[in-house]
Amino acid sequence: MDKTKRLQTNSDFVFRKEYDDWAILFNPNTSDTYGLNPIGIFIYKLLDTNHSVGEIVNLLQSNCKNVPPDAEGIVDTFLEDLVAKGIAQYRGQVLS
Repeated sequence: MDKTKRLQTNSDFVFRKEYDDWAILFNPNTSDTYGLNPIGIFIYKLLDTNHSVGEIVNLLQSNCKNVPPDAEGIVDTFLEDLVAKGIAQYRGQVLS
C-alpha cells in the first residue's frame, strides 16, 4: 500500500465501543457487523483523511507497547481488509 494514501471511514457504519475496550461496527443498511480490538480501534479512529498510512504506522509505533517489527505489513493488511469490506475507503473513492 502507498504510505501517502489517506483513508476515511464509511459513514454508513456505526461505531460502538463496548465495556471490554473492544468495539463493534454495524451497518444498519446491510446488517453487517465487525468487531475491533483495542489496536483496531486505535487505527480506525485515525481514518479521518488527516493521517496517511505511514503516519498511522508511526503513531501506532510511538503510542503502543510491544509493536512487532512487521507492524507496517500488519497495518497494511488490516487497512486493505477494511477497504475490501467497505468499512473504509481511500480519500475521494466513491463506494457503490
